[in-house]
Amino acid sequence: MRAFLSLGSNLGDRPANLRGAIASLAEVVGVSPVYETDPVGGPEQGAYLNVVVELDTPCSPRELLDRCRVCEEAAGRVRAERWGPRTLDVDVLLVGDLVVDEPDLQVPHPRMWQRRFVLAPLRDLAPDLVTAEAVAAAEGTVRQLPSDVSVCDDGTGS
Repeated sequence: MRAFLSLGSNLGDRPANLRGAIASLAEVVGVSPVYETDPVGGPEQGAYLNVVVELDTPCSPRELLDRCRVCEEAAGRVRAERWGPRTLDVDVLLVGDLVVDEPDLQVPHPRMWQRRFVLAPLRDLAPDLVTAEAVAAAEGTVRQLPSDVSVCDDGTGS
């Protein structure tokens, strides 16, 4: 099943945090270019590096959420403050055409269409799902980083 995860980091070695998470995920079929983005909401904090990862996975949304949390824990994430700075944030965006509405898991992600830092890299991987107009209408500032900023172990830059 086609699924998409959003990954972000604004503490520590941001590229290494993203690289470690991507390397730990099975079934990765695509990684967007890296974007640097201003934080949305929460306390004053540094800029994020963001990517979206595409998976071809048999996992359910719940199983993907569990994998996301394992990645965050491995990166030393501390959940001290809502929308606060973090070593790694991994969100389940889409899992096929499935819809989930549970207290700790909503798929599609309920705020993805409002966030340019999600839609811009998602459009790079899935222009069939996200229009240029949707990206333009979303909130936030994003800057695509040069291709030599890599978060993939193969050094491709994306």
